[in-house]
Amino acid sequence: MRSDRSTRRAERRREVALPLLCAATLAGALVLAAPRAIDSAGLLLDQNDPVALADRVVAQRLDAEVARQEIEAALAAGDAELAQSFVELAQSRAVPLDPGLAAKVADANTAAAGAMRAGKSFGRGLITGEPDDAASVAGTLLGDLFVFGDVRDAVREGTRLASGAEADELVLGLACVGLAVTAGTYVSLGVAAPARAGVSLVKAAWKTGKMGAGLAMWTARSLRGVVDVAAARRAVAGGWLQPAAAARGLREAVKLEKAEPLVDLVRDAGRVQAKAGTRAALDGLKLAEGPKDLARVAKIAEKNGGKTRAILKLGGRAAIALTVGAMTLAQWSFSALLWLIWLVALVKSLTERTTRRCLAASKRRRARRAARAAKATVRASTPLPAIPEAASCPV
Repeated sequence: MRSDRSTRRAERRREVALPLLCAATLAGALVLAAPRAIDSAGLLLDQNDPVALADRVVAQRLDAEVARQEIEAALAAGDAELAQSFVELAQSRAVPLDPGLAAKVADANTAAAGAMRAGKSFGRGLITGEPDDAASVAGTLLGDLFVFGDVRDAVREGTRLASGAEADELVLGLACVGLAVTAGTYVSLGVAAPARAGVSLVKAAWKTGKMGAGLAMWTARSLRGVVDVAAARRAVAGGWLQPAAAARGLREAVKLEKAEPLVDLVRDAGRVQAKAGTRAALDGLKLAEGPKDLARVAKIAEKNGGKTRAILKLGGRAAIALTVGAMTLAQWSFSALLWLIWLVALVKSLTERTTRRCLAASKRRRARRAARAAKATVRASTPLPAIPEAASCPV
């Protein structure tokens, strides 16, 4: 009898212990995987919102030590603008900074220091057409707005192409588009100015090797359908002797009806430059693998302004696009969801089994009490046996 009871108790323990062990295992796995799964789900939800992606990257990577290292590195490289961008980003995120380091950044961005750098940069941008900061792009834009810069580039590359020498057709095509956009800028009284600035930036990024490979390939393919290279070659046949005729012919070589995607690209570059600065635009062109990426950078620049350079430096491509495959993120989220469902199912099963055991135990207790009560009732209702009278003894 005792052996049967022990066997039943052991079976009841196993009935509860197995799902309890499985539930504990799944709960532990969920605790370990939940942060990654939640982050993956958040990335999937934010994949089409570049501002939210950038905020997520900054929240994950920016702290006091990272801000200090980035600011010191920017100052050591003579990039006071990037250092200031990190200071603004840290302050907006309530990240503590050393007051002495912030003072160094402020000194590096004083008016006197900035004016000295600006004078040199302006002249370099005007003459070479290769901007790398706000002052040099101002020089480049001045040259391009007065046609000098685009005509210079188009005549140089077109002459090389006509003579059979190696020429940069991308620069030639962008110069032609720049001339067409410049004409539109004057006609629209400045409404097309972002696109005009964007052409100069895209052209400068290509010249200086600061354009992403994917974006460069897309731009080259787009220019083949927008610019009539043969017409451009004929337009520059006179070289520098006929600049007005060359400019007019180069404008006519652009098929404006096919240029809308390219104009959108250069307009986005101009928006970044207007909101976050020239170097931020060049950094965005380097990170972008296509026009959609640059449009994302433009949205980030519109939201964050001068902090954009620090965000792009801190996050890289992760600040503008998913750097992990959407399938991998979905697998993490789906796996965590399955584990959660299994855990809920096991907890439900465990609850049911425990409830059944409790009910069964309660029934057994009630049965035992009822049995005891019945026995007591039987005893109470059973009359006691009569005690026989003692036999009389003879005298």
